[in-house]
Amino acid sequence: MSDLALSGGPATWRDGWPNWPQSSDATRRNLDAVLESHRWSISGQYRGEPSWEQRFGEAFAAFTGAAHCVPAATGTASLTMALEACEVGAGDEVIVPGVTWVASASAVLGINAVPVLADVDPHTGCLDPAAVERAITPRCRAITVVHLGSAVADLDGLLAIARRRGVPLIEDCAQAHGAHYRGRHVGRFGVAGTFSMQHSKLLTSGEGGAVITDDPALARRLAHLRADGRTFSPTPPPVDEMELVETAEVMGNNYCLSEFHAAILLAQLEKLAPELERRAANAARLDAALRALGCAPQETAPETTARTYYSYVVRLPEAMIQAVASDRVAAALTAELGLPCKAMYAPLDRNRLYRPESRRRFALGDSFIASVRPDRFDLPSAVGFARSAVALPHRMLLAGADEMDAVAAAFAKLLAHYGEIA
Repeated sequence: MSDLALSGGPATWRDGWPNWPQSSDATRRNLDAVLESHRWSISGQYRGEPSWEQRFGEAFAAFTGAAHCVPAATGTASLTMALEACEVGAGDEVIVPGVTWVASASAVLGINAVPVLADVDPHTGCLDPAAVERAITPRCRAITVVHLGSAVADLDGLLAIARRRGVPLIEDCAQAHGAHYRGRHVGRFGVAGTFSMQHSKLLTSGEGGAVITDDPALARRLAHLRADGRTFSPTPPPVDEMELVETAEVMGNNYCLSEFHAAILLAQLEKLAPELERRAANAARLDAALRALGCAPQETAPETTARTYYSYVVRLPEAMIQAVASDRVAAALTAELGLPCKAMYAPLDRNRLYRPESRRRFALGDSFIASVRPDRFDLPSAVGFARSAVALPHRMLLAGADEMDAVAAAFAKLLAHYGEIA
């Protein structure tokens, strides 16, 4: 046991890792500019120039190639807005992948709709079109797909089902800033693509979000939904007047991104491309080393043309996962590397954070309570993927070749001692 850092032995790597998030001189300049502008929100008075929120929306639309981008306060708000913009509401069913962060399901519940948990591809962890075919009913009003970890889902298969059934496909791209499928940025295949800019994300302002779409009518509805039923005036108002106008087209909520967050995101967007390139190069090096050890780095849809790494997910050899739980392996990796490594998300049917019964707002009658019970779903591939995988944070991939070799060495050490880990 003395060989393992988990039990007091020498760690494989002691020299630290890049921090995240990382700011730049542009970050500070932009924040100072917001402070001096005296407009800290789009609901503040017009100051004679475009808001930072508008500037970020235009820049992120250009980055993704989308016609429109509506920024939002969080990724959850973005998904909520997209669902409501697609007219999903009370009692409607929404397909949700079985392996994802809990907000993918709780956002559906938040609009009184019913999350229908569908199984995942055992190699990518993303929504499986065959499982969608089994789960979908005439009550389904939307399919949500999450591009998970470093994988892009099978969009061809999912789009075929969505078109045949006449329901919208909404892409949750919270973990996929910069990923491309068939040469186009993810988020542009469904009717809308939602993004999170929360602290851990590849593009971050601490909290934040956005929805992209090529549909101008949907974009206008999204804009109202995020600003209490208001949207920007078609012509700039006089200085010190409100730029948002009350059209009364649709009632909304306050999901607005602050000017500070938008200013940070504009600066972060400037350095995103080289960070993505560095992560991809280091991931390729690590892939080769871990495959040689018998591990299986997360796969992606074959049509993926640019891959990004929100987390570096790797599936462990079968003999290892039969002997030791993945959270224990993650703890041992953390000790070896001084880097927070995690087990994969628990499947939503058994995820301790997904508990609709714990909030009275969802007590909408016996039939609704029964329909949202997570234990009514059977997700064998989700269970298998979650129990076999560990996830390493993307800041690891901003380090150098020596660090990647240390990660491989840590895996080799654990593979040689996994009986002791258990």
